Amino acid sequence: MTTKTAIRQGAALFISVAVDDAVVRDAAVVQKLAEVCPVNIFAQASDQSLQIVEKHLDECTLCELCLEVAPAGALRITKLYGDNEVVSRKG
Repeated sequence: MTTKTAIRQGAALFISVAVDDAVVRDAAVVQKLAEVCPVNIFAQASDQSLQIVEKHLDECTLCELCLEVAPAGALRITKLYGDNEVVSRKG
């Protein structure tokens, strides 16, 4: 069993987002994440890696569009309220 390292993580009042290293460095997936997020939580840095825009995290509507374009299990959204549910796409 391999362990994935979440090297990009952001947290705000309502949610936190963790993204595995493989996604952070995959320019094609990063571009898709930046395109699909309706509240601009994800951006592509000048080196094509993923950048989490922390000031937009609390705008997340839990639409799960990001989960649809990320590889299964590579992106996790944790609700920091209520039951602290982790939202991710399973493989």
